[in-house]
Amino acid sequence: MRSKYFFFGLVLAVAPASYGASSPIDCTHLVAWGAAGVPTSKLAGIVEQRGASVTPRIEGELQAAALPPELTTAVSKFRTADATACPATLLKASSLVRHKRYQEADELVSGLLNKDVHNGALHFLLAYLKQEQGDWNSAFDEYSSSKEADPDFAEVHNRLALVFYQADDGDNAIGEARTALSMDFKDAEAYRMLALGLYSNEQYAAALNAFQESLARDPNNADVYYEMGMAASDQGSGDRAAEYFRTSIALNPRLWPAHSSMGALLGQQKKFDEAIAELKTAKRLAPNEPSVRENLGAVYYAKGDYDLAISEYSGLFRMYPKWQGGHDSLARAYMAKNEYSLAVAELTLAVEQNPSSAPEHRALGQLLLLSDKQQEAARELRIAVELDPDSAASHYYLGTALLQLQQLPPALKEFQEAVRIEPSAEHHYALAACLIDLGRDSEALAEIETATRLDPGKTLYRAREEELLKLMQANGARAR
Repeated sequence: MRSKYFFFGLVLAVAPASYGASSPIDCTHLVAWGAAGVPTSKLAGIVEQRGASVTPRIEGELQAAALPPELTTAVSKFRTADATACPATLLKASSLVRHKRYQEADELVSGLLNKDVHNGALHFLLAYLKQEQGDWNSAFDEYSSSKEADPDFAEVHNRLALVFYQADDGDNAIGEARTALSMDFKDAEAYRMLALGLYSNEQYAAALNAFQESLARDPNNADVYYEMGMAASDQGSGDRAAEYFRTSIALNPRLWPAHSSMGALLGQQKKFDEAIAELKTAKRLAPNEPSVRENLGAVYYAKGDYDLAISEYSGLFRMYPKWQGGHDSLARAYMAKNEYSLAVAELTLAVEQNPSSAPEHRALGQLLLLSDKQQEAARELRIAVELDPDSAASHYYLGTALLQLQQLPPALKEFQEAVRIEPSAEHHYALAACLIDLGRDSEALAEIETATRLDPGKTLYRAREEELLKLMQANGARAR
């Protein structure tokens, strides 16, 4: 599932280029780029184009850094008598990266950069370490510095495209991907980044075409099939999305986002048992991933397993107290069990986290009405109306709160707005009730008649209409 992050500050200083496109590749670049996840085939291609600067001792260092044999073989063709060795600190950092000890590797690479501030490869590796730690702002800065030092290195443009995608900046993601493609039109990763940029801009058909171009060059990339599934799902093509997710899982059964997204999709299709099985697999693969727990809680709720939904959401918030999603769903689960005070607490948190959400203010207002807290309900519902004045439901519930508070003229105004926006039987009937309390029986009768006509099966409307007619006949119709 795509995440959203804050936008990034601009890099202030422009470093002079230190590594020209024609320079042979040295050990530092090979180890740093390899540790940062640049595919072996790309590194081997760069070595073939630009040559390398290695000695037999450096070849041993490259092997110690666990660079694949095909890369060390490519490098060995360019053996020289004299070349700059890899810093021992970099080799240690590379080992730490292989063991996913990113923070420790970060400290070592940062120290190296203090002594070699314009080394594009070290900036690239540090950016990757920031990325893996979820610090996308710092990753942007470091990739930008890497690009300034090594502007002809296509992979840095791909990485910047990924960072822009994470920031929901589709235009810049597309621009960086196209720069990478201008350097290598066969680059599968560049087509993937182009697709992600287009997906961020909600250009789903174009994104799916770009994903297909990526697969034409790298047909077994499970991540691409997963991302195609996300694009197809957002496009409204649930069956195609499920097909892409299944292919992704077949290619990489350990790719938890594919299991999680597949589970969420199956939940939407009300295939609850299959959905739960997928989400449990995702949870086993990524036990600390909050989005998986949120998806699983949502499916349990939709299935009606409220206790399991509450357990899942409660576990999520114990682990991640500041997690931004799911409080409203947990509140609904509590409401289903008539535990209103707990539901109010969860909806209050949801509103605090997202104060500009009209639906959440409205839901809290409704719940406060059920809890006989009309003043608090009216406050929340006024906010909901201010945020979304075209919501008939918000006007209706605000009118209800005001009616219970005996603030009849303001209540009448809200019911009239609800009827204007959505002239349903329920809204006409509520307006009628308010008019009766105001002593305007003739108008109320007209509203009840409209409600009865709109929903003739509702016996309550017919019964109230008959009661009002009898009352008016006994006392004479009260004028407006």
